[in-house]
Amino acid sequence: MQVQMADTNHSTVTEFILAGLTDKPELQLPLFLLFLGIYLFTVLGNLGMIILILLSSHLHTPMYFFLSSLSFIDLCYSTVITPKMLVNFVAKKNVISYEECMTQLYFFLAFVISECHMLAAMAYDRYVAICNPLLYNVTMSYQICSWMVGGVYGMGLIGAAVHTLCMLRVVFCKVNIINHYFCDLFPLMELACSSTYVNEVVLLCLSAFNIFIPTLTILGSYIFIIISILRIKSTEGRFKAFSTCSSHFSAVSVFFGSLAFMYLQPFSVSSKDKGKVSSVFYTTIVPMLNPMIYSLRNRDVKLALNKLFQKKFHV
Repeated sequence: MQVQMADTNHSTVTEFILAGLTDKPELQLPLFLLFLGIYLFTVLGNLGMIILILLSSHLHTPMYFFLSSLSFIDLCYSTVITPKMLVNFVAKKNVISYEECMTQLYFFLAFVISECHMLAAMAYDRYVAICNPLLYNVTMSYQICSWMVGGVYGMGLIGAAVHTLCMLRVVFCKVNIINHYFCDLFPLMELACSSTYVNEVVLLCLSAFNIFIPTLTILGSYIFIIISILRIKSTEGRFKAFSTCSSHFSAVSVFFGSLAFMYLQPFSVSSKDKGKVSSVFYTTIVPMLNPMIYSLRNRDVKLALNKLFQKKFHV
């Protein structure tokens, strides 16, 4: 049974059908193989980064403490989304119950909001390291870093709870096909039979906070970083610093750009297929790229990998 009668003379939906990325049969298998490869690479990259940081004592610094947390977030929210998307490519009808849909929505939002603020925390860490190196150990102590990471997860959990509670008050009836590959806010609101005005206001307010505040923190940090870099007389030192910043900033731009395109516009202007392509970037591509952008191009990480392999083969 997909619907049950409610006291309000509406039929309330008890399960949804996820439409997926495409309804073209010839694309199902190629897309399944593509996203399966991306997911496996994401899991191996992020899990490998967490293990490497845990095993390498010289990576036990604030920068890599934040990086391991970022890898954990990427691993989790990719796992919340991708397996269900893969099912859609091989199943005739990808059904998800109302309870599962709300659960997926909650954890997806919790990890995405956490990622926004974690990127800001990492930018602030680099600001302190470059602009105030003498105070770095005091400013970014283990206790302070732990509080920062705890605050990041706290904002994610609270923000997700607010969005999910607002969605739980919405009545769904008749149409139960979600025009997306996972349970997201806009596609769910398109199916609502009751008013979504409160949801839209909450969405715009919290999205603005969770996107603009981290973005301003990142931009402010990098403005001061660039000013400090320009004072460096060594050309090699400048190039190395700018190279690190450009890699981080490019990943931030893709993540926040896709989020802003998805959430920072009125619900009324959304198109039927709004956000699918944008969502692919921050739900699958960014988690895959982050280990490479933040880590694999880093000399410390390469050194840690070499030491780990040498120990293994020497033993």
